[in-house]
Amino acid sequence: MDFFHGMVRFLQEGGVFMYPIAFILVLGVVIALERWWFLSSVYGVNKRALAQVQTALVQADIARITELAANSTAPLLAMLASGVNRLRSSQRREDMEYAMEEVVLEYSLRLQKRTPFLATLANVATLLGLLGTIMGLIAAFSAVATADPSEKASLLSSSISVAMNTTAFGLIAAIPLVFVHSLLQGKTASVIDTMEMVGIKLMNSLAKKAEGGADVKKA
Repeated sequence: MDFFHGMVRFLQEGGVFMYPIAFILVLGVVIALERWWFLSSVYGVNKRALAQVQTALVQADIARITELAANSTAPLLAMLASGVNRLRSSQRREDMEYAMEEVVLEYSLRLQKRTPFLATLANVATLLGLLGTIMGLIAAFSAVATADPSEKASLLSSSISVAMNTTAFGLIAAIPLVFVHSLLQGKTASVIDTMEMVGIKLMNSLAKKAEGGADVKKA
C-alpha cells in the first residue's frame, strides 16, 4: 500500500505532463504484448514446421513439401510452397529464389508491423519528460521571483523536485520500451533468418539432386 500511495503521489506531483507520458506507457505496453504474442506464435509454428520438413529438405522431396504446406499455416512452408510452384514453370534458380523472397518480404511486413512505434513512443516519452521539467522550472522561477525572501530557498527546492518528477517518469516509460523494442527486433530477425536459411537449403538440395541425376545419365 505504501508503494501504491507513493506512486500516486509521484504522479500527482509531476504536473500535467505526467498524463500523456502515462498514456504513452500504457499504449507501448499494449503494443509490446500484442507483438510478443504474435511473434512467439509465428516462431513456434515455424519451429514445428521446420522439424516436419527437415527430411524433405535434405532429400529435396517436392511432393512432401507441397503436402505439408497444404496442411499448415506456417509462413516457412508457405515460402517453400511458393518456390516449389515456381520451379514447376521455370527451372532457373533465380526465379525460384525470387518467388520465395517475395513471401519472405510479405511476412516481414507483418512481423515488423507496429514494432517501430515502440522506439517512437520511447523518444516521445523522454521528450515530454524534458518538456515537463522545463515548463515546471519556468513556473518555479516565476513563483520564486514574487515570493518572500525567507521562503525562496524552500520554495525553489520543492518546485525543482516536482519538476524533475516529469523527467524521471519519462525515463521510466522510455527505458522499458526501448528494451522491449530491441527484443522484438531480435525475434523478428530470427524468424526471417530462419526462413531465408530454409529457402537456401531447399535450393541447395535441389541443385545436388539435379547434379546427381546428371551424373547418373553420364554414367
